Amino acid sequence: MSVHNEAKRITTAVIAEMKQSGEKITMLTGYDYSTARILDQAGIEMILVGDSAANVFAGYDTTLPITLDQMIYHASAVVRAVKRAMVIVDLPFGTYQGDPNKALESAIRVMKETGAQGIKVEGGVEIKDAVEKITQAGIPVVGHLGLTPQSINQFGNFGLRASNDGEAHVLHQNFAALIEAGCFAVVLEKIPAKVAQELTNHARIPTIGIGAGAYCDGQVLVVNDMLGLTENFKPKFLRQYLNLHNEITNAVRQYIMDVKNSSFPSEEEQY
Repeated sequence: MSVHNEAKRITTAVIAEMKQSGEKITMLTGYDYSTARILDQAGIEMILVGDSAANVFAGYDTTLPITLDQMIYHASAVVRAVKRAMVIVDLPFGTYQGDPNKALESAIRVMKETGAQGIKVEGGVEIKDAVEKITQAGIPVVGHLGLTPQSINQFGNFGLRASNDGEAHVLHQNFAALIEAGCFAVVLEKIPAKVAQELTNHARIPTIGIGAGAYCDGQVLVVNDMLGLTENFKPKFLRQYLNLHNEITNAVRQYIMDVKNSSFPSEEEQY
């Protein structure tokens, strides 16, 4: 019997046990009640209320504009839908960098106002004090290294990270800092699979990859991308399991046609 199947509720202890037993961890993003309910019922272990809501939900080019209030709104909807999965919420840009006390205040708001089970932050050594402050208050934290979308203006592009020895060395240092600060898991985004393997094999906490290869302890994708709702976005790491863009387009066109030709509603569909 797998750890996943035995657990009535996914907790940090379950996630740690999955790492130790070698059972892969599954995570998808979620931003609304209806989708989160489906993800939970399907058996996903972790739902990330990502600041990627700024992109796929609100239409911004980056994740930077989304606010803490907006993240709390999305997270609250997700938590109301979920019975078993662990819900993790991104702290948005500007709510934790540079001030550990502000970081703790932001994390406390998320936990108290949403009922989520933890938060996620981007960065390494530079946010170590903030992570320590949050974990010492009893709040579970997931780290995020590699391609960190909140730092897009610093990097200038969404390209591969840690692609040379110097960057890989810095990544290792940041990873160690997050472990020392008390993170219970770390997301690794868009880094070479070999680098992700090195981190995963030498860490006591699980790694969750997105574009980081098959050696991570788990995987995460943006649910809109995985279901094919996002048009013209097909990076190398994305496996598209459905093409809902086409499915929904065809359904809407059929609905328009049925209304126009008076075949909807039918005799059976009216009172």
